[in-house]
Amino acid sequence: MTSTELDLLAPLAAPLPPLPKGEVLSSSQWTTLLAVADTLIPSIGTSTNNDHPKLILEESEYAAAVQKLQTVVPNEAGREAISHYLQESAGSTPGFRESVQRTFGSYLREDALKGIRVILSALDTRAGCLILTGYSTFFHLQPVKVRQQIIQSWTQSYLPPLRQLIKSLGALVISIWVKQSPTLGSILGFPRNPVHGKPGKGFDYDFIRFSAGDEPEILETDVVIVGSGCGGGVCAKNIAEAGHQVLVVERAYHFPPEYFPMTSADGYIHLFHNGGVDTSDDSSIAVLAGQAWGGGGTVNWSASLQTQAFVRQEWADGGLSFFTSSEYQESLDRVCRRMGVSGDHVDHNPNNKFILDGARRLGYSAKVVPQNTGGKKHYCGYCTFGCAANEKQGPVASFLPDAAKAGARFMEGFEAEKVLFDQTNGKKTASGLQGTWKSRDGHGGVSGDDRIARKITIKAKRVIISCGTLNSPLLLLRSGLNNPQIGRNLHLHPVTLVSAVFPQEIRPWEGPILTTLCDEFQNLDQRGHGAKIEAMTMLPSWVLPFQPWHSGLDFKVMASQHSHTVSQISLVRDRDTGRVYPDPIDGKCRIAYTPSAFDKKHALEGVLAMTKILYIAGAKRLVLASSAIPPFTRADDVDEKMGVNEPLFQAWLALIRKNGLGSPDTSWGSAHQMGTCRMADSERKGVVDPQGKVWEAEGLYVADASVFPSASGVNPMVTNMAISDWISRGIARGM
Repeated sequence: MTSTELDLLAPLAAPLPPLPKGEVLSSSQWTTLLAVADTLIPSIGTSTNNDHPKLILEESEYAAAVQKLQTVVPNEAGREAISHYLQESAGSTPGFRESVQRTFGSYLREDALKGIRVILSALDTRAGCLILTGYSTFFHLQPVKVRQQIIQSWTQSYLPPLRQLIKSLGALVISIWVKQSPTLGSILGFPRNPVHGKPGKGFDYDFIRFSAGDEPEILETDVVIVGSGCGGGVCAKNIAEAGHQVLVVERAYHFPPEYFPMTSADGYIHLFHNGGVDTSDDSSIAVLAGQAWGGGGTVNWSASLQTQAFVRQEWADGGLSFFTSSEYQESLDRVCRRMGVSGDHVDHNPNNKFILDGARRLGYSAKVVPQNTGGKKHYCGYCTFGCAANEKQGPVASFLPDAAKAGARFMEGFEAEKVLFDQTNGKKTASGLQGTWKSRDGHGGVSGDDRIARKITIKAKRVIISCGTLNSPLLLLRSGLNNPQIGRNLHLHPVTLVSAVFPQEIRPWEGPILTTLCDEFQNLDQRGHGAKIEAMTMLPSWVLPFQPWHSGLDFKVMASQHSHTVSQISLVRDRDTGRVYPDPIDGKCRIAYTPSAFDKKHALEGVLAMTKILYIAGAKRLVLASSAIPPFTRADDVDEKMGVNEPLFQAWLALIRKNGLGSPDTSWGSAHQMGTCRMADSERKGVVDPQGKVWEAEGLYVADASVFPSASGVNPMVTNMAISDWISRGIARGM
């Protein structure tokens, strides 16, 4: 497809909401932050000027860097593109400061922002600089090379909090640079739009809207469902088709396929919870959750795996016999049929082929991952920012249209504040919902300042909470419920990754994201806990922030190799748990979770296996998401017949096993959140009963991944949908 054709198919723009008002940093703090950013991602050259400090290289060193980039940069980019790329610094990229302003002002936790401010202020004093850098000169006045040496010393500090702070701040800076850089895409040959597939037509939703007014608006319905994701969508379809009035309310706004895939700069804001920058309290793990019309089903990777037998048995042994019943299997099959789940039409991209072939050659168990693409081939790696072809059959393309055709109504832009209750025969009974609706702007977007807000009261016979694992428990707490299990039992499927650079161009963002997995290591404790190996989405903004930073030049060279790189994840079915709770200042979701030593050991086995899979696939260089483990570079004269038994490779594996995956050196992430409103056979053990009803109240249900009794061990979409299918059919029968 030509560039002209791609331009004609370009998604519509999705302008962002206005920037937060007020300054998030003082003038001196901004100066220091930009100096840090321009050290992590520096302008690189052989001479400098006072207006734009650079990382100065010797002529020979600069020439060597250019030559290295020329081996991976597309021919059409040329030497001029390389020069612009090396000259670019993080702070010089258009929109960088605005992105920092938005992130700090709207999404970063107040305690985390306070910590950053303290460090930035200290670096603008002689005493603070002396303590933190060993120099009395202000940080921003130092040459870039000296600043780099200082940051390198922080990454090796004997103070773990300082190491964690610079790692988190570095990841944030790198993430914003990757999203905003005008040069990186041309260096990688990374197109704005997928080169495969055709735009598709989405369902034409009709959303409830209100005019301006001071009085609360009152609506009535049989069932109100809070959340439009994988749980809420299934519930809406089933209850509406049973003949009941259904109203689905959603915090996010709907974007039809012509807006997809969004850019990474816009997609994280419009489609992910808290702008995609959630982390645990100790910053040990980044947490990404969908917050879109259609929830996680709009941004997931199409993997459609049914709940495994050993997990179903574990849940049944805990008092929930439904999970080993034929009824549960019928629910699993029913939701899969609706989405056209199949593995028959998969055309694997290179990364997924590496997993299948590597597992075969190593004797590991591996399999194809079925896709929810309506029984069609879907060769697109951009769907984590929305499916332009509308082939991914998440709730937006399947269950919610079915609900609409059965009479369900919808409201976007609704912030649920609390569940309303009556007393019926001395028992607390849900009677509705209270919240605030915010309109779109006059142009139909969310970026204007002419949007109106209205207080809304919804009267309902049943209330279903499907806000997701991070927010369902918070809504219950805001509503006055006090079961101590609310918010606890958080499982995250923590992942860490291994990246491999190949001699040949891979273009890893092309093709379906996750179509194979290796499950050889899924039961390491003989109780169902272990690791699975899966392919990673290869959009640059997802991968590069997780890569270890060693120096500015090293990182730019590494980033330029992304078109030759694949990454795979070791996904752990975590035994140990955390919790979510409301921030005491603003009430937003806080996450208390640290990957445990037990679960890290299982992740380590997955990491070691991934390195072997990628090594025998021919990788030239292997990189862990850990600053404590040096990368491995394959020798040119290696004896290929030795395979993974090659001595230098074996020595590197031994080093990985010896060092482990310690914190804060290792980067961890989560895209699966489960368990914070756990289903159980007693109120003492969980938040909802086996029918999904909240133990503390009548007429109040939870239907999303928060009800999982423990971690599912597989991508949770199908399990979530099947449980919600069971819960909603029970609700419909009981009305």
